Amino acid sequence: MHATRFSLAVTALAAALTLPTAFAADAKPTVVLVHGAFADSSSWDGVAAKLEKDGYTVIGAANHLRSVKTDAASVASVLKSVSGPVVLVGHSYGGSVISAAASGASNVKALVYVAAFAPDAGETAVGLSGKFPGSTLGPALAPPVALADGGKDLYIQQAKFHGQFAADVPEAKARLMAVGQRPITDAALNEASPAPAWKTIPSWFIYGKADKNIPAASQDFMAKRANSKKTIVIDGASHVVMVSHPAEVAKLIEEAAAAK
Repeated sequence: MHATRFSLAVTALAAALTLPTAFAADAKPTVVLVHGAFADSSSWDGVAAKLEKDGYTVIGAANHLRSVKTDAASVASVLKSVSGPVVLVGHSYGGSVISAAASGASNVKALVYVAAFAPDAGETAVGLSGKFPGSTLGPALAPPVALADGGKDLYIQQAKFHGQFAADVPEAKARLMAVGQRPITDAALNEASPAPAWKTIPSWFIYGKADKNIPAASQDFMAKRANSKKTIVIDGASHVVMVSHPAEVAKLIEEAAAAK
């Protein structure tokens, strides 16, 4: 009798000890979202809400928009703080950042580029946006703001923000986005990228056909070069496709998260 009870206790203990491992194997990856230039983490609100509803832990990583090297180091620190697998998502210039930040990050299982740059070593955001015709960002920029260190901050003119950056977003929302936009240094947009993580980590791409910041042709080129697992092109979508089409963006992120 005592032997039977002991056997049952050992069996129960063994089962209990295996539960965390089984649970961990079924756990969803953490999704880390990195915003781009002229935006902030609130640009992911619609996407984050859908991901959280579906049971994902979501982190909106701060992107300081100062330089690819320092911004990538900041995001890399966030990645190190996450236990378990990560799907790393970048918008616009945030694509340059995640391409660098994921290098050497063993817990990043997938990269998702949302209307984003996916540069190769030595390439710049400015160079990639001008690789094919169609970007009208230059004329939409406001006069640069001189910084104490000799650098320059770039903003989009508020009167041109809606048409340039967020044409498929309601005007009232775009107006508030223009007011709250965060500047990027001209140096960051002209900084040569290091060796990219998309060469070793699977990637997914989504962008709008009506993007006026990064031409659709440039994004098609980068997606094909990265051997994108899946590329979604949304007719009529602007540069902020995650704001205007959060469901489609969230769905692609979840597909990347579920990929084996």
